[in-house]
Amino acid sequence: MRIEVTSADVAASRFAISPLGEAMFALRLCAGQNTAPGLAPWVTRVRPAYERLRRQQPAVGALLALLRRGGYNADFIHPPPDGTGRDFADELAVVRATPLAQAREELACNLAGHRTPPAYARRIYDSPDVVDRLADGIEAAWTTLVEPDWPRLRAVLERDLLHRAGRLLAYGWGSAVAGLDPRLRWVPGGAVGYIEVADRDPETYTLAGQGLLLVPTVFGMMINYVQRPWPFAIVYRASGVAELLGPPDPTRPDEALDRLVGRARATILRALAVPATTSQLVAQLNLSLGGAGDHLSVLRESGLVTRTRTGRAVLYRRTPLGDALAATP
Repeated sequence: MRIEVTSADVAASRFAISPLGEAMFALRLCAGQNTAPGLAPWVTRVRPAYERLRRQQPAVGALLALLRRGGYNADFIHPPPDGTGRDFADELAVVRATPLAQAREELACNLAGHRTPPAYARRIYDSPDVVDRLADGIEAAWTTLVEPDWPRLRAVLERDLLHRAGRLLAYGWGSAVAGLDPRLRWVPGGAVGYIEVADRDPETYTLAGQGLLLVPTVFGMMINYVQRPWPFAIVYRASGVAELLGPPDPTRPDEALDRLVGRARATILRALAVPATTSQLVAQLNLSLGGAGDHLSVLRESGLVTRTRTGRAVLYRRTPLGDALAATP
């Protein structure tokens, strides 16, 4: 697949976070349908809650039975965000507003050639309140799996979003696309360039000045939206997910960096693989605001981090020396 991009699409492109998307991806991760490097400890921690959810909510199993790789998945249960900063309740309202005829059409397309779903799932798909029942399952997944960790998850996503948006505006598409996913490649041109996606779709899609929506995810994997009425969008794995679970286990033996600068400062330095604000680090690492500020001050005075103002936010980032030390085992 190729997505044709012009210079006009830079200004129209935007980044967004999808709490509902994280709920769907987290559900599939717990079910073993997806994998996410570095998140095995999280899956282990929430697995008992996930198992209870599966027993108590048949709609959760119905949602999982729809997933297929290399084929169409119903869009209405996992729509891309529209880039306006909606919260989970707003996104869920969009799902619940799906017309029944649209839901039935998308479910039929999803199930065509797919494995036969369990009988209980088929009854849900055929029910007149299928939209609300599947939405109830999404809401239960959010409440059980994602919402308790959402401040920390959101910190990781916002940090990646600010980093990528800055690269797009400062350096253009090639820099923004680099490192998003091995299956994505920027192909430069004159007035027009392409984002090339290694998949089975041979088509070329034109943004035509409407821009592209880029959505970082913690629990998910790369997917793209190129079908109307949805905006053109690419979901990609956020950077810094390896540090998502917060400070290391206190029983873990110290590494060289811990012994050099102290465990708390080493944790912050590792977490700054992507620039972050103090409040984002507090949410991600379960630190106090004062403690995080003190550690950042010492790291900055030592030449390991620097800070820059972006709008109202003050972003901390590692210096080359900080990068070298953070790479120390």
